[in-house]
Amino acid sequence: MELIKDKCFGGERPLFGLHDVRMENIEVKDGESAIKCCRNLECDDSRFYGKYPWWHVDGSLITRCYFAPESRSAIWYSNDMTMRDCVIDAPKFFREMRNLTLENVRFTDADETFWRVDGLRLRQVELKGGTYPFMFCTNVYVDGLVSDSKYVFQYCKHVEVHNARITTKDSFWECDDVTVYDSVLDGEYLAWHSRNVRLVRCHISGEQPLCYLDGITLEDCTFDAACDRAFEDSVRIDATIRGEITEIKNPVSGHIVADSIGRVTYDEFAKGHDCVIETRN
Repeated sequence: MELIKDKCFGGERPLFGLHDVRMENIEVKDGESAIKCCRNLECDDSRFYGKYPWWHVDGSLITRCYFAPESRSAIWYSNDMTMRDCVIDAPKFFREMRNLTLENVRFTDADETFWRVDGLRLRQVELKGGTYPFMFCTNVYVDGLVSDSKYVFQYCKHVEVHNARITTKDSFWECDDVTVYDSVLDGEYLAWHSRNVRLVRCHISGEQPLCYLDGITLEDCTFDAACDRAFEDSVRIDATIRGEITEIKNPVSGHIVADSIGRVTYDEFAKGHDCVIETRN
């Protein structure tokens, strides 16, 4: 590979059309679209300040790099990318991509990040702030995620999450085929209007979780005391709950078993009474 090292770039498209190049200790100070329409790139220990610095790149490895707030919308339309040990202070990262892997990456403004990514793998990633990360993503695998962004995982398909701590509002909405293991899910209105959701050894907090679902499986999950009106209008429920659940409201069909149930409510808006609800002996 050709090596570009210890250089500073600015202006319009200074590194357009590169291929088979390794960059070390470079700096993109200003301008737009510094690295565009490229393939087979490596970049290490570098800093990006200009707008849209990495678009339409196929095959890239980015390590130990920093993306400043000015580099918003930095990486779009780029396939087969791995990023490790980076800090991102800019919003609207990673859109319209295939096969993206991140390891040990920290976002300080995760607003509208990860949109329409197919084949997303995250390991030890932290998201701070912002709204709507992971919109319209497919084939997602996560192991180690800490996030306080709002409205995470909406309109996603084929998602597997391990060891996450997600503090949010409205997560996993309108999703298909989601499995979450050994995670803390804290926020209102968890997984509304989704299909085929499975939660294994998770702790659930917040109001009105798991409503309007078609196919929800819980295995050895626990609920915070504030979780009221759970399972409303949900069908095909198969839930095993450890400890107490405060309130179950208007479930339509399936089976719920818990150590203790505060109350079961059916009101005049209930769509059915075919759900078996019981406590352990």
